[in-house]
Amino acid sequence: MRIFLVIALAMGLSACATAQRLDAAGDVHALLVSIRDEDQAAFDAHVDRPALKQEISARLTAEARSPKVDKGWQALGAILAPALADIAGDALVQPKVFHKVAESYGYKAGQPIPNRVAIAGSLKAMDDGRVCATKSKDGPCVLVFTQEEGVWKLSGFEGDISSLRLKL
Repeated sequence: MRIFLVIALAMGLSACATAQRLDAAGDVHALLVSIRDEDQAAFDAHVDRPALKQEISARLTAEARSPKVDKGWQALGAILAPALADIAGDALVQPKVFHKVAESYGYKAGQPIPNRVAIAGSLKAMDDGRVCATKSKDGPCVLVFTQEEGVWKLSGFEGDISSLRLKL
């Protein structure tokens, strides 16, 4: 009898995670469309700008303080990095910047964006209620989404920070 209870509980939790991923996939799809179309209003509706900007700024500041950076540049970086990271965070949280990230997932101009079910397959439920997009089934999280007032918003970027570049 216990085994059936454990199986039923596991199936219930799995169904919740699947429903959560499917729910998030609709908003992820809308975000991808906004990136493709460079639609600033739709992009802003699906991005938690303060959270994303804060994370990008913190990562840029950490890079400037990295042991790989020459000590003289580290000192200068320690002074300038927070202000520059704040400015860069504003500049980098834009649809055109996330084109490169979308391309790394295989979303190229002229190709249709996958449907919700396909997108849900690349999402992973996280223990804290957020979901993240991975590049491979068991890969690390790259894009993190948090549900706010019924909308799943991009709230974190755990990918390669160098892939966030302004198109000139």
